[in-house]
Order: sequence, then structure tokens, then C-alpha cells
Amino acid sequence: MRNLTMGLAAAGLLVALLPQAHAADAICYNCPPQWADWASQLEAIEENLGYEVPHDNKNSGQTLSQLLAEKDNPVADIAYYGVTFGIKAKAEGVAAPYKPKGFEEIPEGLKDPEGHWFTVHFGTLGLFVNVDALGDAPVPQCWADLTKPEYDGMVGYLDPSSAFVGYAGAVAVNRAMGGDLDNFDPAIAYFQELAENDPIVPKQTSYARVVSGEIPILFDYDFNAYRAKYTEDGSFEFVIPCEGSVVVPYVMSLVANAPNPETGKEILDFIMSDQGQAIWTNAFLKPARPIELPAEIASKFLPESEYERATPVDYAKMEQVQKGFGERYLNEVR
Repeated sequence: MRNLTMGLAAAGLLVALLPQAHAADAICYNCPPQWADWASQLEAIEENLGYEVPHDNKNSGQTLSQLLAEKDNPVADIAYYGVTFGIKAKAEGVAAPYKPKGFEEIPEGLKDPEGHWFTVHFGTLGLFVNVDALGDAPVPQCWADLTKPEYDGMVGYLDPSSAFVGYAGAVAVNRAMGGDLDNFDPAIAYFQELAENDPIVPKQTSYARVVSGEIPILFDYDFNAYRAKYTEDGSFEFVIPCEGSVVVPYVMSLVANAPNPETGKEILDFIMSDQGQAIWTNAFLKPARPIELPAEIASKFLPESEYERATPVDYAKMEQVQKGFGERYLNEVR
């Protein structure tokens, strides 16, 4: 019996000495390491706060669906998604109000006034240009330039009836041409005129087709253009059209009734700190707060004077009128 007792005690000691699986200190839905350099952000959170946050590869829609399914017994502490999903999360009661440090520095229109969602970084819609593929044509500077004969067959935009970036481009063009979210006539007229130049209209992301030169000019986000400019062979530029454009935010929320709300708040505070905000620039995303970036990083973006032409829109209404515009585009342009 004594030998059995000693054996059990030794086994217990051995188990105690084995490495134990470390439970997550907080759960973030939609923190994928390959997007926006979340990998570095999560590493920085662990190094600076001591919290382990596992990678999570949900997309925005899956995140909202999971939050709704778990509404009565939440699993996540914080969540990240495209702005329209943050708006829906508030409406569905799965996002809690919290204003992280630096909240007041986030521009109006890029945050919920009570803090149910707030932008952590954003992209700007403009022209992703493969300069080498333009031939003798100059780099276009305005939306209106693209309807000129010299750009025949060179312009691409994602189908705005099915792709969000395509719709964001349509919203940008519409406002630049004098329209608003109640009146898409200017955008329809623009796309009808652009149709005379035989545009390329894919349904899915076309980064590789621009890099290869198949699509010399694409309506796209700045971070894709900068990625090409600084990581690909060739000459690439990003242009914010002279008539203006829109910014497209990515937002975060504290989950309502989160299991670890104080930890979630600390993590959100870090993400909005100067250090946390600077990490997003590794993926060429613009930080939500106007932080002072290191000169080497800042030099990779267009000057702030250029970005002044890119402003927010009413994202909730933009989402509400998307279907109607898509139907008009299909009926009147395609």
C-alpha cells in the first residue's frame, strides 16, 4: 500500500512538473495573423501586457454571427470587423460601450459616440496604378481622367453590385461627382461614360492582375497599392483622385457581457496607444489616431495634405442603400 501511495505521489509530482497548456487570457474574434499584421499586434500585447490572445481567422460576417449565437453566454472579450458589421453589432446588442485611451482623437464619423465601435485603422479608396503598364499615358490624377480615350481598356473596378470594394468605389465616385447616398445618378452617369472605354470589371480582388499589368489602373485601397510599390518588382503608384474619395474603416468593440471585460479594455487601450497604432502601418494601413510615425514609415504614405481629400461617409446609410445601387448598376450600366 505504501509503495502504491508513493507511486501515486511521484506520478502527481511528475504531472505537476510537466508543461501545462496555457489558457488564453482574452479572446479576440477575427484577429487573423496574415491580415493587417495582427501577428505582430498580438505579440506586442503579450510582451507589453502579459496577455495571451490566440490567433482567430474568422471574417467580419462570421464574427458577428458567432457573437449573436453566443449572446446569452459570450465567449469573446473583444471583436474586430469592417465598419458596417460594427454598426450591426451595436444594433444587435452584442457590443458594449467603451471609450479606449485616445478615443477623443479618432475623427468624428469613425466612431460610435458611446464607444460601441471605434476605428483602429482604415484604408482609403483611390487608384492603384501600374505605371509601367500605362505606355505613353500619364498617371491619372482625377476620376474624370479615366473617361479619356488614352485610358481605353486600361481601367478596372470590382463589380459594385457584388464586391464591397467595388461599391465603396462607386460611393466615392458618386460623391466626387456631386451625388450623395440619396442620389446615385452621378455615379450611374459616370459608369455609363466609363463603359465607352471598355473597363475591366472583375468580381473578386485583382491585386495580382494589376501587378502583372493586365489591369493598369484599378479602383482599390491604398494599402494594396503601397504593398505593390514597396514589395513588388515594377513601378506602382497610389492616387487619391483630385475630386476626392472616401475612407473605409476597420473597427473594434468590447463584447457585451464579455467574460474578461477589464482585460479586454486593457488590450483595446494598448491597440489605440501610439505603439499599438504604429504596428498597423507594417501592413500599410493608416492608424485611426493622428500619431507621429517614424520618418521611414511616414515617407511610404502620400502626404497628409493628399489624404485631406478622403473623408468618412454615413456608413450605416451606405450599408442600407447598397442593394438599391447594385440593382441600378446592373439595370443601367451592365
